[in-house]
Amino acid sequence: MGIGELDREAHVAEASGAAAPRTLAEALRARGDDGLAALLRARPDLLGPVPNDLTQLATRAGTRGSVIRAIERLDRFALQAAEALAVAPDPTPYPVLLSLVAGDEGDPEIEAALPAAVALLREQALVWGEDERLRLVRTARELLAPSAQHPSPTGLGPTVAEATSGMSPGRVQEIIAAAGLTSTHDPVSAVAVLTELFTDRTRMGELLDTAPPEALAVLDRLVWGPPYGEVTANPAPPVRWLRDRGLLLPVSPRTMVLPREVALHLRGGRAHRSPEPLPPEPVVGRDYRPQVVDSAAAGQAYVALATIEELLKSWDRGGPPVLRAGGLAVRDLKRIAATLDVSEQIACFWLELGYAAGLLASDGEADERYAPTPAYDDWLDLPPAERWARLVTPWLAATRTSGLVGGQDAKGRTLSALGPDLDRSSAPEVRHRVLFLLATLPPGAAADPESVLARLRWERPLRGAEGSSSAGAATVRTRIARWTLEEAELLGLTGRGALSGPARALLNLPLAEAASPAEPGGGVEASVAATRAATLLAPLLPEAVDHVLLQADLTAVAPGPLRRPLADALGVLADVESKGGATVYRFTPGSVRRALDSGQTATDLHEFLAKHSTTPVPQPLAYLVDDVARRHGHLKVGAASAYVRCDDDTVLGEILADRRSAPLGLRRIAPTVLAAQTDPVSLLDGLRSMGYAPAAESAEGDVLIARADAYRTPARTAPVPVPDGPPSPDGTLLAAAVKAIRAGDRAATAVRKEPSTPTTAGTLPRTSAAETLATVQAAAMTGSAVWIGYVNAEGAASQRVIAPVRVEGGFVTGYDHTADEVRTYPLHRITGVAELADDQV
Repeated sequence: MGIGELDREAHVAEASGAAAPRTLAEALRARGDDGLAALLRARPDLLGPVPNDLTQLATRAGTRGSVIRAIERLDRFALQAAEALAVAPDPTPYPVLLSLVAGDEGDPEIEAALPAAVALLREQALVWGEDERLRLVRTARELLAPSAQHPSPTGLGPTVAEATSGMSPGRVQEIIAAAGLTSTHDPVSAVAVLTELFTDRTRMGELLDTAPPEALAVLDRLVWGPPYGEVTANPAPPVRWLRDRGLLLPVSPRTMVLPREVALHLRGGRAHRSPEPLPPEPVVGRDYRPQVVDSAAAGQAYVALATIEELLKSWDRGGPPVLRAGGLAVRDLKRIAATLDVSEQIACFWLELGYAAGLLASDGEADERYAPTPAYDDWLDLPPAERWARLVTPWLAATRTSGLVGGQDAKGRTLSALGPDLDRSSAPEVRHRVLFLLATLPPGAAADPESVLARLRWERPLRGAEGSSSAGAATVRTRIARWTLEEAELLGLTGRGALSGPARALLNLPLAEAASPAEPGGGVEASVAATRAATLLAPLLPEAVDHVLLQADLTAVAPGPLRRPLADALGVLADVESKGGATVYRFTPGSVRRALDSGQTATDLHEFLAKHSTTPVPQPLAYLVDDVARRHGHLKVGAASAYVRCDDDTVLGEILADRRSAPLGLRRIAPTVLAAQTDPVSLLDGLRSMGYAPAAESAEGDVLIARADAYRTPARTAPVPVPDGPPSPDGTLLAAAVKAIRAGDRAATAVRKEPSTPTTAGTLPRTSAAETLATVQAAAMTGSAVWIGYVNAEGAASQRVIAPVRVEGGFVTGYDHTADEVRTYPLHRITGVAELADDQV
C-alpha cells in the first residue's frame, strides 16, 4: 500500500470520525480516573502545580520541556513508533503506522508489539485520538519530524510538497514531463500528481527500471540517510537524470535531497532500517554454583570494609587539605591510591563511597581538611554485615559518580575527587536497572556485560543526565552502567559477575529464582531490606578472632579478621605489612613509640602481647619494647616557641652537635633545656627523624597522650542525592490530584445561562455588587448552584461552581464543586455571578 493510498484512507477516516475527540483536552476528558492517574504517574512534572482543569493539563502536557522529558523516557520501539508518526500524514490511521514500521512485507513481531507501543504513547499523552485518527502531539512532531537542521533518526527527508515549496511552477512542470506525466494547470495539482507517482509501487518500479545503474547507485547511498547530498554546478549525468525526474530535488544551489516518498518506496515502506520491537535479553556469560558466587561476593565485601577502614584510619589525625575550589588535589589522590595499593580511579570510588555514607567530610576549619566524621566511630562499632549494609545502601541512592573524576566539566575544568559537579541524577536509576537485569538471570549466572548495556540502550535510547545532545547523554548513561558493574563487584554485591543472595535481598527480590524487573523503592522499606541482606551476609563473612601469632622476625600474623578492640590496639602497636586471608603486622621502633605516646607503658604492652598471642612472646620483640620504653620520654618537648628538656645534659649536647638539628634552630638556655625556633609538632617530628623518642608535655609539665582517633570533624550529614526530576507521586497524591482536576474541569465546562452583560469567551463573569448579592441569595434560598468568578488575595483569578447555603456579613458560604468542599468567600472578591443552564443544575 502506497503513502498516497494511505493518505486517502486518512482523509476518509477523518471525514467519518465526527465523534472522535478534536483536541488533546477532549481526549483526556474521555479518560477514566485510572487513565489520568497513569498519565500523572508517568509524567510527574505535570503535577507542579496541580492543573486547574483538563484544558490546562493538556496545555502543560504539550509544552516543549515536558514533551522532551517524556520522549527521553521512551524505549526504543515506542520511540520508533513516535518517529514513524512524525513522518506520516496527520491524522494517521493505525494501518498507515503499521505499514511504516513493519514495511510492505509485514513482520509478526512488530504487529504483535505495536499496539502496546501505541498504548504507551497514548497513556503518556504523546499520542491522542482513536486508531482511525492517531495524532502525535504537535510539539513531539516538531521534535521528531525530519528537517535539514535536525535530521530524523529515520534518515528520511522532506516530502515532495515540502521540497518543492519554493520551486518555480515552470520547473515543476518540467519534472512532470520528464517523468512521463501529463502537465497540469497549476503547481498544486502538479505536486499532487508527482506525489501520486512516487507512492504508486507499480508505476514507481517501472520508472526506476529505466534508470541508469549509476543513478540507482546514487539512490542506494541516500536511501537510509542522510538524504542530503552535495553536487557540483554541473552534476554528473546520473544525478541529472534523477534531478530531471524529481527523484532528487534541489534545496540549495549545491545540495540535493531524496524526497520522503521516493525513500519509502526504495525501503519497502519502512521508516526505520532496523525496527526493534523486542528488548534484547541479558545473555549468560558463565554459570557458577550460587554458593561459589555468594562466597566470592562475601570475600569482596570483607575487603571493602577493610579498605574503607584503612583509608579513614590513615586520616585519624587529619586528612589531606581541601582545594580552594573544593575536592582533593591530584597528589593527595596519588598518595591515597598508593596507601590502599589500588589504581587512582578505584581510590576515587572508595573516597566517594565513604563520603556518600557520611563517614568522611571536611572539617570546616580555616585551613580546611578532610577527616573522619563522628559517624565513622559509630560505624566501626557495628557488626561487619551491618557495616556493609551501611555502605551499599547509600551507594545505590547516590548521584555522585566517581568515574567522572579526571574528566572535565562544561567550562573545561578538571573534575576532582570529593569535588563539585560529580552529581548525575540518572545514576541511581541506572544502578538499579543494572542490578535488576542481573537478577533476571538464574542464581549463579554471570551476565555478558555487553548484553546488559544493549538492554539499557534499548530501554532509554535518549535518556541521560547531562541535558546535552542525545548521543552524549546516552554515552554517559552507558558509562555509568559500566562503572556500576565494576563497583558492584568491588562492594560484594556480585561475585564473579553474578548477583549474590544478599544483593537480591537488598533489592527486595526473590532469592531462589530469577526476579522480574521492578521499580526501585517498592515493596519492603529500604531499611528492612538492608537488614535482611546483612542477615544473609553475616554467616558468609570470616569470623573474627581474638588472637595473633607472634614470630621471631618482629611480625605478628592475624589468622583472620580481628575483633574490634584487638584490631584497634594492634593497629597502634604495629604497622600493617601485608593484607589478604591473613594480615601480617610488623613491630618497629616507630610503632612501639606510637603505642607509648598513646598512654601505654612497657608493662601494658608486655601484658597485651602475652594475652593475645597463642605463641610465646619472642625475645627480640620483648627487647624492642623495653629499649624504646627506656628512651621514651627521656626528652620533653613543650611550647616556648618550643623547647627540649632532658635531665641528661650530655644527650642535649649530642643533639646540638648533630648537623641534622640545624633546621630546628636549637640553642641551650640551661644545662637541661634547649630552645627551638620551630613549633612543637615540627620539633617532635625532627627529633624522631634523628632517632630519638621525645614525648610532648603540656604547659604544666605533664606528658601529653596522643590518641590515634582524636581528630574528628563536627557532626556532618551525608550528601543529599540530586533528584532526577520531580518525585514520583504516591497513590494518595494521585487520587487527590485527579479529584481536583475533575472538579475544576466540571466548573470550567459547565454550561451557563447568558449573563445580562455580554462577556468574552473564557473571561470571568462580570456583574454589579447588587446583582451578585441578589443572585447568590436566591441560589441559597432555592439550593441551586451558580457560576462565579473569584480573585483571591494574591490576585489569581479562577472560575468556580458553588451551591450557596448562607449569605451574611459580606461573605457567602457554600459547597464548592470545584474544590469538593465547603468554603467561604468574601463577596467583594467575587467579580460576577451567572446561573447554570437548567440541564447543569
